[in-house]
Amino acid sequence: MAFADGSSSRQSLIPSFLYASSSSSSSSSSSASKSLYLEKMLGSGPRSFPAPASASASASSPAADRSAFLIPAPNEPSKKIAMYSPEFYAACTAGGILSCGLTHTAVTPLDLVKCNMQIDPAKYKSISSGFGILFKEQGVRGFFRGWVPTLLGYSAQGACKFGFYEFFKKYYADIAGPEYATKYKTLIYLAGSASAEVIADVALCPFEAVKVRVQTQPGFARGLSDGLPKYIKSEGALGLYKGLVPLWGRQIPYTMMKFASFEAIVEMMYKYAIPRPKDQCSKSLQLGVSFAGGYVAGVFCAVVSHPADNLVSFLNNAKGATVGDAVKKMGMVGLFTRGLPLRIVMIGTLTGAQWGIYDAFKVFVGLPTTGGVAPAAAAASTELAKV
Repeated sequence: MAFADGSSSRQSLIPSFLYASSSSSSSSSSSASKSLYLEKMLGSGPRSFPAPASASASASSPAADRSAFLIPAPNEPSKKIAMYSPEFYAACTAGGILSCGLTHTAVTPLDLVKCNMQIDPAKYKSISSGFGILFKEQGVRGFFRGWVPTLLGYSAQGACKFGFYEFFKKYYADIAGPEYATKYKTLIYLAGSASAEVIADVALCPFEAVKVRVQTQPGFARGLSDGLPKYIKSEGALGLYKGLVPLWGRQIPYTMMKFASFEAIVEMMYKYAIPRPKDQCSKSLQLGVSFAGGYVAGVFCAVVSHPADNLVSFLNNAKGATVGDAVKKMGMVGLFTRGLPLRIVMIGTLTGAQWGIYDAFKVFVGLPTTGGVAPAAAAASTELAKV
């Protein structure tokens, strides 16, 4: 590389684009000064740079000098959550907390009437009369009695239910392999949801026990803070879990129906009702599909799990009661039908809202909505992305 003399070198410390010169001598000085200035900026010794195609043209144009000198910053892609990564499962857990905790708390008035219809059908004969009695005896505040154990209990349940469902769905799909995971995807949905619910109910059971007692025995306690110590004093610490087996009997079939039917309904909607693939649909349309699929799935859930729901309410309300006592008092027909219409409305709305909130949160953090893709296909795409 050729350098200018000492005086030119001293002048060349000033970038050429800060002054203009139309002479040929300043053009050669400008070319050398740019090279020297770039070397000083990079902190390296002299090195060879390829000469421009037209030195005279670039030297005569300050704009050309400026564009040749400036180095654009690289465009960094925004970080996204990788499927089936720890961040993915954490996001699903957070979405489950929001979906179950908020929705169950919002329908506390319906839950109150339902529980009282199951425990005392002679007094609470219908939905409308049930609301009237509660309002007359306890006022507006009575409609939200037990909301704290409801919020905490179902938040814990939702965290385990949705988080572990996504984990077990991937886990069982990996065990089965791509071919069998696609062929027996419904069995994978059923096994994954059942496994998740076993864990979720252990988290829910103590809160559910206190909630039912607070809601169905006026004067027992105001809420969780005073209801939990009273319940433990009356039933013992293990008494908090005396309804665990009936709770499993209610929640495991409910959750298996909730997840498997939802996945099947969403898949059919994308296959038959929407004339384009899921990945070509807008996010708002996908969330609408999630809500509709969740509502229909919730109706099936209510019917399947209702007998066990009656048992849970009866056992948590009556001290020392057994399953046999509940069946004897309520009868087989009452076990399947008492409070069912209200529960269909409540669970349908609840499940639809849960899937809507859950998938909305997933979209918010950059994840796809649930359903429409077989677990093996999702797992295979993840593995291809790693290659």
